Amino acid sequence: MNWELIKLRLVMGLSGVTIVLLSVALLVGIAELLSGGSLAVGLYLISGMLVLVLAINIFQWLFGPYMINAAYRAHEVTQDDPSYGWLVDLVSEVARDNGFSKPPKVYIAEAPFPNAFAYGSPIAGRRVAITRPALRLLNKDELAAVLGHELGHLRHRDVELLMAIGLIPALIYWLGYSLMWSGIWGGAWGERGNNGLSLMAIGVALLGVSFLFQFVLLYMNRLREAYADVNSALTVPNAAKNLQRALAKITLYMDPRTIAKIKKSPTNNMVKMLFFAPTDDKIVREASDADVEELIEYWRSYKPKPWEDILSDHPHPAKRIQLLDKISQSQ
Repeated sequence: MNWELIKLRLVMGLSGVTIVLLSVALLVGIAELLSGGSLAVGLYLISGMLVLVLAINIFQWLFGPYMINAAYRAHEVTQDDPSYGWLVDLVSEVARDNGFSKPPKVYIAEAPFPNAFAYGSPIAGRRVAITRPALRLLNKDELAAVLGHELGHLRHRDVELLMAIGLIPALIYWLGYSLMWSGIWGGAWGERGNNGLSLMAIGVALLGVSFLFQFVLLYMNRLREAYADVNSALTVPNAAKNLQRALAKITLYMDPRTIAKIKKSPTNNMVKMLFFAPTDDKIVREASDADVEELIEYWRSYKPKPWEDILSDHPHPAKRIQLLDKISQSQ
């Protein structure tokens, strides 16, 4: 068993248990506050709110794939497609490597930036989408590595897992929102007096807690993204190297000035990291192999600061490159 994989699973497991325990303790405390000492009444109120939040999330989960397709103008491709039949074969190959009895449906997404994502539901089935710039930018081996990452999300049921964890801040948010406005209206009409102010204060505090929980969600998302990287490296031949190259190519595509920045070019020191998505194929090809390898080498030795990815749902690229190196070295 790969030690890096064991360590990642332990961190995810401990993080999940910690989140559940803290959430239960928090919700029990909220129930006590709401009930005025009668825990059963408070739990009843929270349960009612939880059912509402759960219903909304289940609806989004079941019908979300159709909304995603509409937003990205995604259309399905099949093996008979003269232009993209090879992509369906590639997805099927990676799916077999990942133990899927039936490969996910394949979609081309009309977005102006290179990306791939996995999604699905019991109604819509499993799906994977690739944008046109990604198809132009990445070669077949790099695409296979990216697909190994995306199918890792489906294999690990990350959509369902993160939705379940996301119920906690959603529940806390709506409890806080309801209590805040209950306190405001109660105080405004003089019906509750000081109790209205107390409810408003509790509501505002819960809104703050729900905001802090978003950092927990981002942390869990980063762990699952790292887990998907590992999945690709362990299931697709030569995926570690090809996934590194794909990540570097996408970064250079989004911001062609990256190489100048890591060299600390005087003309670029004042320029912040911006998302820039050129659509000209000629510009895409200008990201040379030398630039790709230079960026990967830079990431290999770079140590990200703790705050550099705290607001991101993906690990810092340097962390991803270094993890993939460790996985490939231990195979």
